[in-house]
Amino acid sequence: MIELNVSGMSCQHCVKAVSASIRSLDAGARVDVDLERGRVTVDSAQPQAALKAAIEDAGYTNTVAICRRPDRLVACASGTAPHHDGTAASMMAAPPPQTRESMSTLDKQTAAAPGISSGAMLGTAATRAGAPVFPVLGAISVSHLLNDMIQSLILAIYPMLKANFQLSFGQIGLITLTYQVTASLLQPLVGLYTDKHPKPFSLPVGMGFTLCGLVLMSIASNFPMLLLAASLVGCGSSVFHPESSRVARMASGGRHGLAQSLFQVGGNFGTSLGPLLAAWIVIPHGQPSIAWFSLAALVGIVILFNIGRWYRNHPSTKKSHSSTMHTRLPRSRIATAIGVLMLLVFSKYFYLASISSYLIFYLIDKFHLSVQSAQIHLFIFLAAVAAGTVIGGPIGDRIGRKYVIWASILGVAPFTLALPYANLLWSSVLLVIIGVVIASAFSAILVYAQELIPGKVGMIAGMFFGFAFGMGGIGAAVLGWLADATSVRFVYHVCAFLPLMGIITVLLPNLEQPRAGQPA
Repeated sequence: MIELNVSGMSCQHCVKAVSASIRSLDAGARVDVDLERGRVTVDSAQPQAALKAAIEDAGYTNTVAICRRPDRLVACASGTAPHHDGTAASMMAAPPPQTRESMSTLDKQTAAAPGISSGAMLGTAATRAGAPVFPVLGAISVSHLLNDMIQSLILAIYPMLKANFQLSFGQIGLITLTYQVTASLLQPLVGLYTDKHPKPFSLPVGMGFTLCGLVLMSIASNFPMLLLAASLVGCGSSVFHPESSRVARMASGGRHGLAQSLFQVGGNFGTSLGPLLAAWIVIPHGQPSIAWFSLAALVGIVILFNIGRWYRNHPSTKKSHSSTMHTRLPRSRIATAIGVLMLLVFSKYFYLASISSYLIFYLIDKFHLSVQSAQIHLFIFLAAVAAGTVIGGPIGDRIGRKYVIWASILGVAPFTLALPYANLLWSSVLLVIIGVVIASAFSAILVYAQELIPGKVGMIAGMFFGFAFGMGGIGAAVLGWLADATSVRFVYHVCAFLPLMGIITVLLPNLEQPRAGQPA
């Protein structure tokens, strides 16, 4: 239990902000707020480090004294806290008289010196209190690998489907559009529903939809059956991504960027495996061999069932529906920030659609590679994306998510502009650089959005995953039409300018609080 006592505050909304921020971390936490006395008491199974991070999210950055008692933990804070109107209110906290007697000598010295930060002391306590639940993060990452491997397999067999069913580039884009739009429309709805009504075992059900789509794809005899199979895979993604993102946040121990990176790297690595497995297995053995990958879906169902059992027993499954937007910003500023993030996701995934759907055709057309050789180049690019995903989250935790977004979207522009003019060797090098740099953005964007609107983890995850999928699908369809009307090479000349949209990152507010000893 943590009891936070705050005095000298002129804004009671600041105390409410602490309560809402804690509930965004652990919706099952019991949070008692005494507005008259400026006191928040928290009863939560979350470790002290995670609760401290939640308190910092609400603007309390300088916790200066901790008193341990057999029955509770009392944290007393000093520093500044934000008004609901964006101004700063002076805040000085002292431990209640009954707790001072139980303080250690160090605690007393720290409480007597408000200017001294106790970050080191809290860091030590945090180390003892807990850490991310890495077995759960590992399991959800492996599940993401299996899920996205199956999905990327479908993208990688487009040349085979194009030849077998005599499809145009526009029809290829329509397959991607069907899958992506099905996922994008349903994901926010799934996330919004499960924010209020947790469904721990929806994860294996979602993988079941993916399994059905995979089997149908292996026996499809006409174009409408291919579209139906793609829609079933999209339904599986609509359940998997928002709920698995929630599990990653639940298991993060407060290190949200790291958790999202570990979760997403599994998906990115799985996406990179799809073209490789298609080149080794599906292309040589034909369309029926797609069904062999149903074993991967079955393994995923087993893993997700066990994750569902952990999810069911997690304290935050017992929902408390209190939530609020970031109290330091007006609603109009939050809406603008969400709009900017959506535009950045658009630029990122529209460009990625040009790579994932048409890189194989581009390399075959420009450099006369075989299908297998082109698929290996696509694998290299997607592996670079996986590496970039690992980098982005932890860096965002350390230096700030806005800086990662800047570097990832706008920073990749020189390389995308050079790609259409490069030879095969330099194209391979540029694809690796582009993959690493551009991939680091999404985990930073997602966690940044969840910090803007705490308490809506599933809805935000579903909205951004869904929008990303939708942009990928629309991008594939539009670029397919453009390739039919002009050429696949022209597509890469046009898409090279998309990362320049990263300049609008300047419109995002700074959410990170300055660390102790740093200027505000």
